[in-house]
Amino acid sequence: MLSDVTTQYDLDERLRVGLGALVAAQRHRDPSRPVREEASLTGARVLELFDAQIISRQLDLAGRWLRSFDEGFYTIGSAGHEGNAAVAAALRPTDPALLHYRSGAFYCVRAAQAGGDRTPDDHAAATAGTVEGTWGAPAGGVERPLAPEYAEAARDVLRGMVASAREPIAGGRHKVFGRADLAVVPTTSTVASHLPRAVGLGLAVERSRRLDGNTAPDSAPWPPESVVLCSFGDASVNHASATAALNAAGWYDHNGLRLPVLFLCEDNGLGISVRSPQGWVAAVLRAKPGVRYLTADGTDLVEAYAMAAEAVQWVRRHRRPAVLHLSTVRLMGHAGADAETAYRTTDEMTADLERDPLLVTARLLTGAGIATGAALLARYDEIGWQVRRIAEEVLEEPKLADPAEILAPLAPRWPGRVAQAVAAAAARAEGPGAAARAEAFDGRTPELAGPLTLAESINAALADGLLDHPRMAVFGADIGAKGGVYGVTKGLRERFGATRVFDTLLDETSILGLGLGAGLAGMLPVPEIQYLGYLHNAEDQLRGEAATMQFFSQGAYRNPMVVRIAGLAYQQGLGGHFHNDNSVAVLRDIPGPVVAVPARPDDAAPMLRTCLASAAVDGSVCVFLEPIALYHTRDLRTEGDGEWLAEYAGPGSWASAQVPIGRARGYGVGSAGDITIITFGNGVRLSLRAAAVLAEEGVGSRVVDLRWLAPLPVADLIREATATGRVLVVDETRRSGGVGEGVIAALVDAGYVGAVRRVAAADSFVPLGPAARQVLVTEDAITQGARTLLAG
Repeated sequence: MLSDVTTQYDLDERLRVGLGALVAAQRHRDPSRPVREEASLTGARVLELFDAQIISRQLDLAGRWLRSFDEGFYTIGSAGHEGNAAVAAALRPTDPALLHYRSGAFYCVRAAQAGGDRTPDDHAAATAGTVEGTWGAPAGGVERPLAPEYAEAARDVLRGMVASAREPIAGGRHKVFGRADLAVVPTTSTVASHLPRAVGLGLAVERSRRLDGNTAPDSAPWPPESVVLCSFGDASVNHASATAALNAAGWYDHNGLRLPVLFLCEDNGLGISVRSPQGWVAAVLRAKPGVRYLTADGTDLVEAYAMAAEAVQWVRRHRRPAVLHLSTVRLMGHAGADAETAYRTTDEMTADLERDPLLVTARLLTGAGIATGAALLARYDEIGWQVRRIAEEVLEEPKLADPAEILAPLAPRWPGRVAQAVAAAAARAEGPGAAARAEAFDGRTPELAGPLTLAESINAALADGLLDHPRMAVFGADIGAKGGVYGVTKGLRERFGATRVFDTLLDETSILGLGLGAGLAGMLPVPEIQYLGYLHNAEDQLRGEAATMQFFSQGAYRNPMVVRIAGLAYQQGLGGHFHNDNSVAVLRDIPGPVVAVPARPDDAAPMLRTCLASAAVDGSVCVFLEPIALYHTRDLRTEGDGEWLAEYAGPGSWASAQVPIGRARGYGVGSAGDITIITFGNGVRLSLRAAAVLAEEGVGSRVVDLRWLAPLPVADLIREATATGRVLVVDETRRSGGVGEGVIAALVDAGYVGAVRRVAAADSFVPLGPAARQVLVTEDAITQGARTLLAG
């Protein structure tokens, strides 16, 4: 009954009946010729693509079957979207593809393309002599086994469904479409979060093409003529990430930058149960300036292929963005037990069944006399049997069963290799790069400039990084011509050019998306988020995209990136939760990324060098959180003492002064034997000032600068805490969700049994003016907290 249309059984039976009822035309068309007058697809090619469509449908049915006895864990299927096989056919197997979760047929075609190393035109020639004899046979005729590449693609997808540890991209961590040898980049299920990355990848591919000519170096994994394909659903056009990506694509195009990205919107008219208003998606996509709009019926392989081929050719030739809007249908509901009858009428579902892409393709083949309905049904059943057999095989494969195995690809750390990379950079700066370094600094290298502020030290370290990493780029809002709001990037654009240090549009999602794509393209991106509070506009680009890439690809893809963020509180004259934001909870909650907070100039440069090396060596996502209030600070205790300035270390001491990730720094004040003060950022300066006051009272303090908030320097914390048995945690972030909670938990977990007390900011946004002192940590609060702890 139609009320059961959301079940796999009903959809399967309806299609089988429909196929069996088709009668081939009396006049047979040569399979090597176009399947339809003026069509570019041959009958042989349509038959191949029909195989991919069948496999995709049978995979959906197998997923529901596996779920019925709790052995399958993913049922979002591609049923109704199998027309995306035509888009894959129009692309090259080396074109990077970031795929929507309804891309089963696309994935199968890509596997066949890459496995056979064929161009689209090769397929017809390879199969023209064999198709008619096989496909023209009635049911029970000559059996044709699945092509090995199709079988392997089916195995990949089924392994993902059952969370097999042998699944080739995520290894059982998630069900995604992805494989490095197929140039398919895995994406998460976060709505539209991969679109900004696609824009960044397109820009980076074109930048590499222009820098390296028409040959791709080892560090650039994509061919210079590549087109980036990014697919998504119709409901995604309403999401902020999609809006940002399409706007950024148009913005870059308007500015004359080349961007070879093809956006593929597969429009089935529904976002789970919410309808896309009639005409809305087309109106939105047509209205995007700088992005060419094309549309086609996504259930018709011939029409979809013709428009996809036109779109791909245009993007490849002009290196400009386009969007292909395919109308599709959605069969079997959104996923799992989703009952469409709760929000769709019988007439709507019946109309979609008539547009079933498999049935439409079958009508095309029988109408051209290339195959009989009986033969198509036999092929459907044969592939179904083979897919079911593969499903039964993967059921026996091992699952991930060990925490260490699960976490292995999340954030690999090779501290020895990072240290070697820093030493190698020093050797280059002292040796073959010495002349270029002297020229870049106009003959006055920073180690000769005298004591520097925190901002000046970061600026010098960025310059040294740009000199050493030819594919490093620094970018963000206002960092180019202006040199940053606080002057931290001043002069870098003039020294290194606008292709390596440049301004972006004012959109944090697009800034991070550019970094995500650039990292995939073999670059070393250093994006800047102007204020810590602005990160929240785009935090999923770090959480859902950057941090998950190695985890869901077992290291096959990486996101090397150092995100500079100006942040934390204590700015005089500024307030509000943007310019004086003192919360880092969102960063510490994400598994994997490195979070560095340099407090002093002599820490900033070596820590930045470590982050750059870790990104290059480990593929790390590093966040370099720079305390704004300390950028231009010069003094520690008294005005004019200059004790917060520091000399910039020359290359000769980079290796010996290298700061490993997760190592703290200690300061002894007085006897340093009475109390341990653990802090970071602005708290370091405040705690050292407070420790000086305590020293006058005869109290010796050990002030420990964490330097790294993720991972925390636990070994150093235990050592320093045990040395006094009294710990005061000075946390400039908020009491709830602040860094102090993690520090105390780490001490307890490690078995620390001494006294501990915490001084933290109030659970409040930072107000304007003097009122800020009422909610932030002060020197008086630190000294009073220490006295209370010592008196206990």
